Amino acid sequence: MTDSANSGSIHAHLTALPDKVSVDGLEDKWTEQWDNTGVYTFGGTRDRKAVYSIDTPPPTVSGSLHVGHVFSYTHTDTIARYKRMRGFDVFYPMGWDDNGLPTERRVQNYFGVRVDTSLPYDPDFKPPFEGTEGKKIQAKDQVPCSRQNFIELCERLTSQDEKQFEALWRALGLSVDWKQTYHTIGEHPRRVAQKAFLRNLARGEAYTKEAPGLWDVTFQTAVAQAELESREYAGFYHRIAFYFEDGTPIYIETTRPELLPACGALIAHPDDTRYQKYFGQYVTSPLFGVKVPVLAHTAAEMDKGAGIAMCCTFGDVTDVQWWRDLNLPTRSVIQRNGRIIQETPDWIESESGRAMFARIAGKTTFSARQEVVEALRESGDMDGEPKPTTRMTNFYEKGDKPLEIVTSRQWYLKNGGTDAQLNAELIARGKELEFHPDFMRVRYENWVGGLNGDWLISRQRFFGVPFPLWYPVLADGSADYEHPIVPSEDVLPIDPTSDTPAGYSEDQRDVPGGFTAEKDIMDTWATSSLTPQIVTRWEEPGEENQAIFHATFPMDLRPQGQDIIRTWLFSSVDRAHLENKCLPWAHTALSGWILDPDHKKMSKSKGNVVVPNEPLQKFGADAVRYWAASARLGLDATYDEGQMKIGRRLAIKLLNATKFALAIGREDEQHHVGDGASVVWNPQDVTEPLDRAAMAKMALVVREATEAFEAYEHSKALEAIESYFWQFCDDYIELVKNRAYGTADVLGHVPSEAATLSARTALGLGLDAFARLFAPFLPYATEEVWGWMHEGEGSVHRAAWPEASLYEQAAFHEAPELLTRAGVALTALRGIKSKAKVSMRTPINSVTLGASEEVRKSLQSALGDIAQAARVVGKIAFAGLEASAKAAHDAIDEAVAAHADGEAAGAADMQIEVAEAELGEPPAKKPKAAK
Repeated sequence: MTDSANSGSIHAHLTALPDKVSVDGLEDKWTEQWDNTGVYTFGGTRDRKAVYSIDTPPPTVSGSLHVGHVFSYTHTDTIARYKRMRGFDVFYPMGWDDNGLPTERRVQNYFGVRVDTSLPYDPDFKPPFEGTEGKKIQAKDQVPCSRQNFIELCERLTSQDEKQFEALWRALGLSVDWKQTYHTIGEHPRRVAQKAFLRNLARGEAYTKEAPGLWDVTFQTAVAQAELESREYAGFYHRIAFYFEDGTPIYIETTRPELLPACGALIAHPDDTRYQKYFGQYVTSPLFGVKVPVLAHTAAEMDKGAGIAMCCTFGDVTDVQWWRDLNLPTRSVIQRNGRIIQETPDWIESESGRAMFARIAGKTTFSARQEVVEALRESGDMDGEPKPTTRMTNFYEKGDKPLEIVTSRQWYLKNGGTDAQLNAELIARGKELEFHPDFMRVRYENWVGGLNGDWLISRQRFFGVPFPLWYPVLADGSADYEHPIVPSEDVLPIDPTSDTPAGYSEDQRDVPGGFTAEKDIMDTWATSSLTPQIVTRWEEPGEENQAIFHATFPMDLRPQGQDIIRTWLFSSVDRAHLENKCLPWAHTALSGWILDPDHKKMSKSKGNVVVPNEPLQKFGADAVRYWAASARLGLDATYDEGQMKIGRRLAIKLLNATKFALAIGREDEQHHVGDGASVVWNPQDVTEPLDRAAMAKMALVVREATEAFEAYEHSKALEAIESYFWQFCDDYIELVKNRAYGTADVLGHVPSEAATLSARTALGLGLDAFARLFAPFLPYATEEVWGWMHEGEGSVHRAAWPEASLYEQAAFHEAPELLTRAGVALTALRGIKSKAKVSMRTPINSVTLGASEEVRKSLQSALGDIAQAARVVGKIAFAGLEASAKAAHDAIDEAVAAHADGEAAGAADMQIEVAEAELGEPPAKKPKAAK
């Protein structure tokens, strides 16, 4: 690491400057050099205190990234770069989330295939398509293939996608160590996920049971609580009569009349006086003639519909609660495919009821609903016509149809939803974790506090990590799920559908006395929740792997989106708590969302996303990073090309300002500063008050930026750095450039060598500092200017972060306000010429400025630089503010108020007004050259 910035002086090794600066082409130039020199490679440090490790989000490999990814990953990269410059060995891996449903859906559509588990593997299988140009292939048109053929297609397509993703990340300038990459479906992650599951199983934290659960009929899989999305869904209320024994009707209102055959009870609130007299009595259901009790439960809503509802197994999650609390019978009639069961259930005993059920058997819920409603009309059991309504209904976050509740055998992992002690422990873990911003903590606590069940981790899909289990097959051919066959950890990872358990042979598969495989796979979050363990090589054999684990775990930072606190963040905390007895990381940084110009969240489903290649090509990586880094953590930001234009101008200005400052004195043999030569910028050589004031301000900015980064407030750091950079360029450089050149001023006075050296040193120290300070944000432009200043000294991204003490030494107790006041004075003097509409080269013969006593005293030490920059050939006189105000008919208050430095604008001790001024003759115009 280059640390001369903090050793008392800076040794610069200057190289040839380009004729013309440009940000174009910097990405290709420096990306290749960073790869060749391994600038971002993790050094393998064994001391945990010297390592900063990041649990980078593995983007879902589903075709393309959008600009929201660029936004959040830039936030992480600024932290990684800052920590590297602070001397940490940064462990910054990249993963690819190629596991689970999004990949399956993309492969189905891309290749036009679907899985048929009855088909054997075909080594010569060729899919019907290779990309479908955005067209969606309908299920009926997809060609069936074996599970293994499908998995091979998944791996093939994700490999292509990952190359595109990596190219984009490299173009953006992410300082990732590309040697530390992983896949959530690779051998190593599968081994970690299976090992962790087996340990959960051994400790009783993982368990299987038959239970009602949320089910997506489209994707044919169970859905966890964390994957729910509540959406408005249009429907109809149907007022339906049940009957007491004497024929008296009691009316319920329901949006799901097709569930009448699944009814187990009518439920009302215990305090509802309308129904209290009926509790304990029985009524008969219409059409199906089944007797059901009228019962009380506090979850019934008195003000909803008729205030009494039928409990069916199962219409919604409230039905599950009533069924469990009141010990009601299970009368499921909906299959996993979303259709009514074919066989008439035995609890429907009447001939008319069985005939009615035959009318709906095998139908979809929509068709069955129509059939039942028509039958209710015919029988007179429906009061009036259905009334339109809109209700909030649970959907799978990736699904298009409302979820059903289906009873099935699933795997669960304890997460505090059914265990009060574990819940309290996980709440406590949340309090240990440093949230950035802190207000996001409440989202974690609300989620954990509101859990009502354990984490459902099994999925009925094909592409994912298999549960590493088999089951004995009993004499009657059924599987003995109570006694799973568990492999030893040393044979992991395994696929139980193709691997054979110890002590068995393949010919014993699926036969009595033999074994059968667990066919479900783990939910993708069950693997992703272990990324801290995966990337740090938890429990991997070998001394090197063990050393890396101890040097990187628990990790330092988990950056992620705010919308997956309930899934990825919480599930990771749960897994580390159960397995490692600690938090998986100390900090979490939560980015907001990207909004489109209409302030709507960008998402692929809405079709309002921006492909990141477009702004990167149009504005350059530094410009796009500037836009992203300007946004605070936790807050949404609008996609703003105007901000990107500002970022591009900033990068160009850094190049131009640095070139200008370095070019000064290149031909001055007295100072021996030429191409390939060395120069020392020693803070002791800063002797002029204005130069010292610039260094004093730099010390303040370095402190502010450092404190902001330490608090994970990258945008605040950027704001402080950028604000001073523009003041440094617009005011300081303009004020001192003549003195830095060492040429005669407007009065013919030649500055002393010490005064010239002071300006050159301050310029060098300042531009060197800005290269370091901007490095986390503008990696390409800063690397370019760093090469001009420090040829052969390595990358700016391995240089030391600036220390305020160096610039305080150069300031020598000078106040930073002097620079601000001098800048305001220069603005005022130039405003005279602007109002007169004359050239800035026009001399000012005399001028009187109005200013406070404090300002007048302060400016005395900088009057020479001010006069030179404004071309004042006479004396600059001062008057009190009141006196100047009376004579300031042509004062330039607007110019002063518009001054860029916020701390100066409008402050009484900064106010400077023009009282009187006399302009000289404008310079003669140069004659036009003859054509």
